[in-house]
Amino acid sequence: MMRVGLMLATNFAVLMVAGVIMSLLGLDQGSTMGMLFFCAVFGFGGSLVSLFLSKTMAKRSSGTQLIETPSNDTERWLFESVQGFAEKSGIGMPEIGIFNSPQPNAFATGWNKNKSLVAVSTGLLNNFPRDEVDAVLAHEIGHVANGDMITLTMIQGITNTFVLFFSRIAASAIAGASRNRAMGMVGYRLTSWVFQALFGFLASMIVMWFSRRREFRADEAGANLTTTDAMARALERLKNPVPSGGDDALPESLSAFGISSKKLSGLMATHPPLDDRIAALRNSQ
Repeated sequence: MMRVGLMLATNFAVLMVAGVIMSLLGLDQGSTMGMLFFCAVFGFGGSLVSLFLSKTMAKRSSGTQLIETPSNDTERWLFESVQGFAEKSGIGMPEIGIFNSPQPNAFATGWNKNKSLVAVSTGLLNNFPRDEVDAVLAHEIGHVANGDMITLTMIQGITNTFVLFFSRIAASAIAGASRNRAMGMVGYRLTSWVFQALFGFLASMIVMWFSRRREFRADEAGANLTTTDAMARALERLKNPVPSGGDDALPESLSAFGISSKKLSGLMATHPPLDDRIAALRNSQ
């Protein structure tokens, strides 16, 4: 789970801890409706904790340095570009940062449209023309303006709730077959944690589906704020690794937030294939 994004990793850890606490406190031993209520409290709690910590943890894990006051031409250009896109999108001015990496990438995160963070890598600034960097910045502003983090939190909260709830329903059915009450209770708790991990993995496929869909919408926003050609060229350039090599632009825990990711494929991919995204942009012209 560490490879599908900082928010998902934090959420998964909180969810597992929540499940253990629920079991130890006996909060899942009451009526079905009562159990569903506590599952919702803990389920949404996990996703909300992930959301509120996302910006702080993103800064720390990527080593992002914020631009408080632009000190050179590049920083002034970044500041003015983000400011212009934010105004056109009707959101508050995000914090702007740069993180050191040879690979081109960028990310946006934050719990509030008006209190977000947009960060770019040194590899993006050094290897992309400015009109393509503008398209990438507009893409990230699109994520913020679309409220993707909030929507992702709601989807995660709902899936968390049902992961907690159905894992205990399944465990109850298995433990109920035990004739020994003490062994049945031990079996119930262990089985509920196993089902929780399994259902959590399956539920993450739903979250990843949304993550892939949001990239198409952000690409469209990037094209609308700049040009379709610039957005498509930026995605095309992302397909080619930087000749100097080096690690990926983002830590594994932040791969879901970047404009591209090469970590996973298929149902657990955070991003659609770049060729599919480029084709969608070209077809929309």
